[in-house]
Amino acid sequence: MKKIKRIFTLLVIFQAVIACRSSDEPHPAAPKKVIVELKQSNVDLGTHKLAAFSMIRNSKYLVVFEAGLGDDHSIWNTNNVALKIADSIDIVTYDRASHGQSQRGPDPRDINRLQSELTYIVDVFAKGRKVVLIGHSLGGFIIKDWAIKNPTRIAGLLFVDPSVAVLGSTMTQADQDAFYNSWVASNGLTNGCTLEAKELKNDVEYMATSGNLPNVPVIVLTCLKLDGTYTADDQQAHFNYQASLGIGVSDFTQVACPNSGHMMMIDDPKTLIEYIQVLLAKLD
Repeated sequence: MKKIKRIFTLLVIFQAVIACRSSDEPHPAAPKKVIVELKQSNVDLGTHKLAAFSMIRNSKYLVVFEAGLGDDHSIWNTNNVALKIADSIDIVTYDRASHGQSQRGPDPRDINRLQSELTYIVDVFAKGRKVVLIGHSLGGFIIKDWAIKNPTRIAGLLFVDPSVAVLGSTMTQADQDAFYNSWVASNGLTNGCTLEAKELKNDVEYMATSGNLPNVPVIVLTCLKLDGTYTADDQQAHFNYQASLGIGVSDFTQVACPNSGHMMMIDDPKTLIEYIQVLLAKLD
């Protein structure tokens, strides 16, 4: 199993993955996943179908979970995170194209396309309600882009150790090639995470000019557990970059999480669930 380092450049920090692994290989630190009793359905985009997993009771808002690079909907089953939130509000998790039980979609699998496909999920399950988006890692790029493009449809956002790019962000072609080739070697050319990893450099540049979030409640959980790979200075830079998500947001909370590595649903699910509930309480 190959480690993928955080890519630090002069004005960007991109937390993509901790481990490069095949899509059916569990994270080495993950406990046995609890089977979440959500209703499975398919959302037809015309070109392909996405597998969705929901619990709908017609609450005021809908929560949509967006996974990071290399994960499908089942990452939110870890430690029963999704089901615990579904106790009090409608939720949906789903597999992006070429992940899990979803079909392959058209290329390129870049952030603009991923956020546009998220729209289909929202349309089918929200039915006019505002949504709360929860995004992990690369999912942070996706939910940010969607929120900016759909400001009247968003009620709140929670970012779990998100990928962040700011104006002036850059990534060398050598970095891109190394990152992509590691996924090809691990997962093959047509795997969903490989296809998304192929677009990383373009995504970083795209997101660096995406603008600020709409002025809705935003919580960012920044994972700062030191594992010997990164220095304290690296972690401070990581915190500072994620703080940039609060620009222009009047109700912004950033939480330092020293007991969690990047996979917070594995390392510290209690804190993750707590702050999802904090965000939801702001909407009442």
